[in-house]
Amino acid sequence: MAWLRSSFNIIDRYIIKKYLSTFVFTMGIFTVVAVVFDVSERLDDFMKHKAPLSKIIFEYYAGFVPFYLNMLSPLINFIAVIFFTAKMADQTEIVPILSGGMSFNRFIRPYMIAATVIFALNFAFSVYIIPRTNKLKVGFERVYVKPVENNTKSSTHMQIDSDSYVYIDNFDNNRKVGYNFVLEKFDGGRMTEKLMADRITWDSVKNNWRIENYTIRVIDSLNEEMIKGTSMDTLLDMTPRDFEVYDNIFTSMNMTELNDRIEKEKIRGTGMMTDLLLEKYKRFVTPLAAYVLTLMGVALSSKKVRGGIGLSLGIGIGLSFTYIVFIQFATMFSLKGGLPPLIAVFVPNVIFGLLALYLLRKAPK
Repeated sequence: MAWLRSSFNIIDRYIIKKYLSTFVFTMGIFTVVAVVFDVSERLDDFMKHKAPLSKIIFEYYAGFVPFYLNMLSPLINFIAVIFFTAKMADQTEIVPILSGGMSFNRFIRPYMIAATVIFALNFAFSVYIIPRTNKLKVGFERVYVKPVENNTKSSTHMQIDSDSYVYIDNFDNNRKVGYNFVLEKFDGGRMTEKLMADRITWDSVKNNWRIENYTIRVIDSLNEEMIKGTSMDTLLDMTPRDFEVYDNIFTSMNMTELNDRIEKEKIRGTGMMTDLLLEKYKRFVTPLAAYVLTLMGVALSSKKVRGGIGLSLGIGIGLSFTYIVFIQFATMFSLKGGLPPLIAVFVPNVIFGLLALYLLRKAPK
């Protein structure tokens, strides 16, 4: 019995080592392929905008590699499980393990331990590391890949607190200047003050706004007062970042910034709440794919088949791509069709999780 327990420990270590080493090896192959293809696609942009080599390596690809590998991690994970498990089955390694008294559920245990390691890494990257590396990547792209020539946001309406509303006709993000600014304050449903100004400029030193050529209309019941001035400083619960118009802005926010933006969006209602919630929930839910796809991969590849490793690997790649496509469909249904973001994020994992449990029940034991 002691020999049996020792054998099981050896088997556990063997499976965990095979799982993680195959995952890392596959990750390395995908990294090389992704970088080579991206270099060939971006080389003209790099040369056209004279991007320094140091920035290409330590800013663009320092953000590109973690972002895309984390996004493709479910695919890589699934392929790794399918590949080495199918190889074990093809070499008739699984049958003696199960015939020696190990149950199929016990056989899955080392897989789940390895999946937990991958889950923890994906979670740490999604929540803590990738937002930081994305800032480098997005900042590089704005200058050397897709420079924004007209970084102006038009006709912005915003609620900055429970009683104050802002309108800016045009906001130039390059100069941090807004034109035709209006600030309205209410008490209940009654307007008490309306400020109109030609320009509003962000002072990055004082971290406040300078309002220029303004008129304030103060309304007190039946009495009104008009106040005019050339300039004044004021504090408003908004920053130039609220008017940024480039892509992937939310992916470069850390959790504190993302939660703050969500709280502000609840008041302002600028139409970005779904994007914000999807980004937040994805960071926590997507790493769960490590468990779902590991179970599915073991169920599909633990039986020796005539087609060998190639057949199992082909099925695995097809299912993993289906999983990724399903995630994209759920995201679009949330953005365009009104599906709640939390449901949109969980639905792919729930459906494929149920499929994994079904396949486990049907797997030969």
